[in-house]
Amino acid sequence: MLTSRLLTSFSNWVAQVAGRPITFGICLVVILVWALSGLLFGFSDTWQLIVNTGTTIVTFLMVFLIQNTQNRDGAAIQAKLDELIRASAAQNVSISIEHLTQKELDEIRAKCEAKAKAEVAAGHAEAVANRKAAKAAEKAIS
Repeated sequence: MLTSRLLTSFSNWVAQVAGRPITFGICLVVILVWALSGLLFGFSDTWQLIVNTGTTIVTFLMVFLIQNTQNRDGAAIQAKLDELIRASAAQNVSISIEHLTQKELDEIRAKCEAKAKAEVAAGHAEAVANRKAAKAAEKAIS
């Protein structure tokens, strides 16, 4: 538990630092220094290997950091949405649907889209009826 908490804290810190403009600037300076140092080392294979190895390691680690961050953000968003569903008049069947198969999610999404289209159509029909009623009321008054 302590290890998990420490790793989470560390990954949060790295994600915060990595996302800052100053970090990008530092990386840009490092690459510029590396490129200029190529003149000193004659653009040798070892010179190229240094930056290739460094970027490979950083990329490898950042992939896992990004995935970790997205997983935690996704779980937090799902928990917040579930709480909103429980606190509102929405259907509670939508809680925890992120654990369903893709086919089941597609079916639920299709039902939601059909319901939304029906509501739009009903709203349009109501607006048309209201306009007709308003015109009829104007004629009756005139």
